[in-house]
Amino acid sequence: MRSYIAKTNDEWKTQTKASLNNVRTSASKTRRVVNQIRGCSYEQALVLLEFLPYKACYFILQLILSAAENVRNNCDSRINKSDLFISEAHVDNVACLKRFRFRAQGRGYPIHKPFCRITVTLMLRNRTKKA
Repeated sequence: MRSYIAKTNDEWKTQTKASLNNVRTSASKTRRVVNQIRGCSYEQALVLLEFLPYKACYFILQLILSAAENVRNNCDSRINKSDLFISEAHVDNVACLKRFRFRAQGRGYPIHKPFCRITVTLMLRNRTKKA
């Protein structure tokens, strides 16, 4: 799992990006989960991922938990996790394992086992400026 912390000159736009490479699910099956959590708050996304019945939910849940801890460890330990929301989330195709399945009468069919890359960006929502 890779994580990137992006602090701009404006301290109020603290964000973190975490990515998970070579996940052994197809990108289209993972996108249907990511599309449901994009724009949600941190807590709402955790509840959604807890109860959706897809394999990709486990990987995305671990990625969001890791990104939230990276915000607290690397940016500011006083940040409340309930102030975080998922600003960006996307899934990319990476590679395909190509296998060969033997069939009847000397034929063979290709078997494609896809991989994907999941990237999630968390940002702070209602951050007020200190005087």
